[in-house]
Amino acid sequence: MAEGEQDKAVPNNESFLPNSKVLVVDDNVQNLELMQAFLETLPVKVFTAVDGIDCLEKVAQQNPDLILLDIMMPRMSGFQVCKKLKSDPATRDIQILMVTALNELGDIEQATECGTDDFVSKPVNKFELLTRVKSLLRVRHLKGELERALSYLDEVEQEEDQS
Repeated sequence: MAEGEQDKAVPNNESFLPNSKVLVVDDNVQNLELMQAFLETLPVKVFTAVDGIDCLEKVAQQNPDLILLDIMMPRMSGFQVCKKLKSDPATRDIQILMVTALNELGDIEQATECGTDDFVSKPVNKFELLTRVKSLLRVRHLKGELERALSYLDEVEQEEDQS
């Protein structure tokens, strides 16, 4: 391995990471850059958006596997974005990790009601963020494998019915 590549070595149980796309959404440039820097230690493709509207545009363009979504943003809150994505069959399986300075029980309940898959509080702890990102990407990958297996079984059953 070349120098610097050792950090990006992928253990077998994380072989899905290099094919994963993560969208980081925050209206605060420092927060955006910090989370992007944390994610650079993982072999994932990272994209950024600066608010909810920008997020929805990037989702349409990039089809991310995971969104790190700030809650308090101008134009469209993270709650609104999450609710919109989770109500659309084309985007409802995208994993959403809400990143927020809000830690009132009501905010956590609202995030859950909107359909978030997990949440983490600011200031973000690097180890916690990376652990949750890997876990949510693993869930997304396993869901994809399950859907492919079920689709294959469906095809086999149809072929048997036609015989």
